Amino acid sequence: MKTIYEKKRVARDLSRAVISGVCAGVAKHFDIDPIWVRGGAAAGLVFAPMITLPAYVAAVILLPRGA
Repeated sequence: MKTIYEKKRVARDLSRAVISGVCAGVAKHFDIDPIWVRGGAAAGLVFAPMITLPAYVAAVILLPRGA
């Protein structure tokens, strides 16, 4: 007997997107409100912009589009 597990993957959520859907997709993956992820991203841009900005751009490029 073979059981197939559906993996929950991170994808950009374009239906709840503000800029590109990265924060909304991460929030959907972890089942939390997107405002918390967006707040964390904003705090990261203020306190560590040299890390946060390239990570966000990489996520925009690498994460697939989701619904």
